[in-house]
Order: sequence, then structure tokens, then C-alpha cells
Amino acid sequence: MVLSENVIELHADGPQLELAPRSIDPADWARFGANLGEILEAFGLPPDTPGTRETPERFLRALYDATAGYEGDPKLLTAFPSEAAGRQSAPGQVVEGPISFCALCEHHALPFHGHAYVGYVPGEQIIGISKLTRLVRLFARRFTVQERMGEQIADTLVHLVDPQGVAVYLEASHMCTEMRGVEERSRTTTTFWRGVYEDAELRREFLGFAR
Repeated sequence: MVLSENVIELHADGPQLELAPRSIDPADWARFGANLGEILEAFGLPPDTPGTRETPERFLRALYDATAGYEGDPKLLTAFPSEAAGRQSAPGQVVEGPISFCALCEHHALPFHGHAYVGYVPGEQIIGISKLTRLVRLFARRFTVQERMGEQIADTLVHLVDPQGVAVYLEASHMCTEMRGVEERSRTTTTFWRGVYEDAELRREFLGFAR
């Protein structure tokens, strides 16, 4: 089995954004399915009914698809000159959202899902609006925690277009608290600020869009 480790991780000189496809040997895939089938049967799943016979394979495929963010997204590398480059004016922000996402918590491998708002004040470059959705989905489709996901989105956008500032708002429900433990239905909100978003008025304007 070969799983690439060099996929959009933040280094001192910025994130590595190249495409890095994963590869799992068919023999390993079959072994994973057999092991998973044994576990599911031990937990109570009937192993040989029309509805459950392919469940281990389907579960593996769903898990593989849900972690596709480790493979990167080269389309994020496209940026354009800003129409406002060189002008002297008050900061104006670009805000995209709500962007829906579903991620897997690295602590229990259970989903957390919600929506994101991503805002930035352009500098010399802008990024296509659809790329902000791609950026959120990239870091959501892996094993992670909400706090890290927001930091990665913010820092990668800074690296991509060097804006004057970046704001990220994430709100999510976590199955690891709803299905187990305290079994509490709640929403977790996290915010992340870079650059000119130190300004309280700019933050209030962004949060007005997000809320």
C-alpha cells in the first residue's frame, strides 16, 4: 500500500499544492475488506444478507472517497490580477458561503458536518470564487479536527493570493458527541483571522454575512 504524505501540508515556505494520488494494492484492499467484515460481524451486523453482503466493500469505498482531500487539488493554483490593484481605498472584502462540508474527526473517525464562510480582502491577486469552495472541501475530505481545518484554509489562502487579510468561519455538528459520550446535540463555531481582519469593524461586517 502506498499513501502519499506530501499533500498540501503547511511548511515554513508555504503549503505544498501538487497533486499526489493515493494508491492501494488490490490485495491490500481485499484484506482490509475481510478484516472489516469480521469486525462488523462481531459488532452484530449479519454478514450474509442481500443488504449486508457488500457492506464492508461499500464502507471502505465510502471512507476512501471521504478522504480524497489527501490527493490535493491542482485547480487551486489559478489566480488572477485584482481589479483594485494599486488603488487607494478602504478595504473591501470578498465573502463566499455558506459552503457545506463533511469531514471525519481524527479522534473517532466519525463525521462532523456543517458550513463555512471564507472571506478575504484582495491584494494584488484574486482567486476564482469556486476555488474558495474547493479550498474548504480539500481540507474537509481527510481525518482532521475543526480547529486545524480552519487554520489550514486561512493559511493556504494567504499563500495562494497574498491578500491583505483572511477570515474563516466554521460551524459544525460533531457525531462523536451526538452518537457517543455525552450524546449532546450542539453546534461548534470557530473563527480564524489573518491580516487586516484585526480591525474590529471588518470582523463585524464578515460575521454579519456568516450569521
